[in-house]
Amino acid sequence: MRAIILAAGQGTRLRPLTDSRPKCLVELAGQPMVHWQLEVLSQAGISDVHLVGGYRSETLTDLPVTLHHNARFEQTNMVHTLFCALEAMQGDSDLLIAYGDIVYEPRVLAKVLACDAPVCVAADRAWHDYWLARMDDPLSDAESFRMDDNGRITELGRVPGSVEEVQAQYLGLIKVRKDRVQDFVQFWKGLEPNVSYAGECRDTMYMTTFLQLLINGGWEVKAALTDNGWLEVDEPSDLQLADSTFWRPTSRL
Repeated sequence: MRAIILAAGQGTRLRPLTDSRPKCLVELAGQPMVHWQLEVLSQAGISDVHLVGGYRSETLTDLPVTLHHNARFEQTNMVHTLFCALEAMQGDSDLLIAYGDIVYEPRVLAKVLACDAPVCVAADRAWHDYWLARMDDPLSDAESFRMDDNGRITELGRVPGSVEEVQAQYLGLIKVRKDRVQDFVQFWKGLEPNVSYAGECRDTMYMTTFLQLLINGGWEVKAALTDNGWLEVDEPSDLQLADSTFWRPTSRL
């Protein structure tokens, strides 16, 4: 198993905490967020970890990871950042992809690792209470997420019109099965750089858009469902939810 953590963004909504460091180094429950991720990965036996930095990436050199760099972090988005680590996608190994601004409990990762579909996506069924703790209107920041009866995702990433359109909330943790990693790479390479895909070109594409394109192309993308057990950090107020019913530090589980 090989993991790639995406941590190139500037984290402007977290300023001044990100004035001199990337989001993944902002402290949560006593240590940088990325340290919690590395701890959970290590507990699962995942030691081949790569991280794609961008903004203030010089502050990431002490981490026990193979560091890659998105030099165009100001003009690009998650999908471009992921494929800045193309060399980490070689070999016969499952590929785990994680956002750098999330933390998750071992049980969340275990659900993803146990899923044997070509692409597995961690998703939170109990998202509504968590979103309600973060904002007055949960739908203002939620994304659509629909599944069939077998847990196969049919739609994600759209602005939802109602809570019923959000069967779970995508949380930024994905596994690509080892026999499909090269197909995954080739699918991305086959996207035309200057064509608009749901209003986004290849360089500015969000991960949910890329996943939806895979689904539209016939890929089986399944949900690895959890009930809370994670946090994402976009605003300073998100830090206050550490060690809560939504996520508890690994050392306190």
